[in-house]
Amino acid sequence: MSGSITITIDGKEVTAQPGQTIMEAADGAGIYIPRLCAHQDLVPHGSCRVCTVRVNGRPQAACTQPVAPNMDVESETPEMLNVRKSMVEMLYVEGSHFCPFCERSGDCELQAMAYRLGVASPRYPFMYPRRKVDASHPEILVDHNRCILCGRCVRASRDIDGKHVFDFVQRGPHKEVGVNAKSGLGGTNAAVTDKILEVCPVGAILRKGVGFKVPVGQRTYDHAPIGTDIEKQGTTSE
Repeated sequence: MSGSITITIDGKEVTAQPGQTIMEAADGAGIYIPRLCAHQDLVPHGSCRVCTVRVNGRPQAACTQPVAPNMDVESETPEMLNVRKSMVEMLYVEGSHFCPFCERSGDCELQAMAYRLGVASPRYPFMYPRRKVDASHPEILVDHNRCILCGRCVRASRDIDGKHVFDFVQRGPHKEVGVNAKSGLGGTNAAVTDKILEVCPVGAILRKGVGFKVPVGQRTYDHAPIGTDIEKQGTTSE
């Protein structure tokens, strides 16, 4: 194809288009690169670093790094897998993710990513945070104990909902997602139909009154590992 770029991902030649990111090129070829902050409907953010790959020997975030001619990308190497496992394990211990009691179990991308990467138990000590739960909105619950600071809700509220309900506040270890009302989410114009409820990868933003509506065993990742849909694209295109 005229103007296309050829890169190599784990020894496989992949045809990409100028302006695409490594992740977009990989998805098009049916190669799944793990991710948590990245979402197909949102501008890339590069915050979780679960998509870290080596590009010509240097670590890069696949969701934000544009393709370039002669790129040699390493993704599924033991080193990169260990990096991703470390990232996921740190997210687990920095928050409160007790999966058996979470309404998002089976639909949670963090949980599904842990399964895919073979994380049975984090190697780091649990921090046992005690963060606030905002139930001030009549239809939406926000549990900051489960938030992984992926920024999906911030970008969705800003770029898709056009409301700027969420944004990051504080810095360093005190960083959290805040809302644009002192009284909490109930004082904002957030609605249950907003994109923010679709993009949260964990159980941090939930609809009230519908908990466990879909039984365990019939949920998204009860049937196939996370990333399977992308890998099937590559199978059908060959």
